[in-house]
Amino acid sequence: MRRYGPAVLLALVGAAILRVSLFSELYLRYVQAGLRPYLVVSGAALVLLGAAVAVVTNRAGEEHGDGDGDDHGDGDDHGDTDGHGNGDGHAGHGHGPGGPRVAWFLTLPALALLLFPPPALGSYSAEREAAQRAARGVGTFPALPSGNPVDLTLGEFGSRAVYDSGRSLKGRTVRLTGFVTRGGDGTWFVTRLLVSCCAADATSAKAEVRGAQAPPVDTWVTVTGTWHPEGGLGSDAAWPPVVDARSVRQVPQPDSPYEKR
Repeated sequence: MRRYGPAVLLALVGAAILRVSLFSELYLRYVQAGLRPYLVVSGAALVLLGAAVAVVTNRAGEEHGDGDGDDHGDGDDHGDTDGHGNGDGHAGHGHGPGGPRVAWFLTLPALALLLFPPPALGSYSAEREAAQRAARGVGTFPALPSGNPVDLTLGEFGSRAVYDSGRSLKGRTVRLTGFVTRGGDGTWFVTRLLVSCCAADATSAKAEVRGAQAPPVDTWVTVTGTWHPEGGLGSDAAWPPVVDARSVRQVPQPDSPYEKR
């Protein structure tokens, strides 16, 4: 069985990638939606490559007429001449056509992804990320859509609150969706992670919520309220922006938990 190790490993990795990208939306926990076709193609290629390696390995075994137990012939062919009686000179190394036995440990990450996909990044990552603004420099922003409430991403809300000289948020009711994080002084925030490509480059955007009791950390909520100005435009005092909550509603985690940066 050991000689089929490379084939099994390739197939497992490919199956894990297909499990999160083709047969579910779990890939959105790790990468942007636009990368799905590349994941599907990569997963399928790995599964096919694993099958091809298995076929080639099986044919090679049949042609040589040897089983798994005849990887190096019998012990007499490599007899030890130094009197220590090891017989097969390679027996102590744990190698075979499938490579060293330790290579089987490489199947563990693939099995973990296949059976227990890790969750999306949450409060642990957000609390350790320095404040990142979606826009830099004070200026005038485009007008918001008419009607209240207006749905905004956390990134856009933060940009307008901190840098918009036109004060487009003033007098408007906004609706923000994210997960709950807490500050060290008892404050709490509605937070979202922003990504450019994948979870590895995630940064955080958040808004302090006032006037409502905090749900448990990492709970996904939709906060409806109005902007509460703090500090001068572009100043440290203006960050993070503040929203006076009129309602806080618990919601399921969206299929795509990240905002695009």
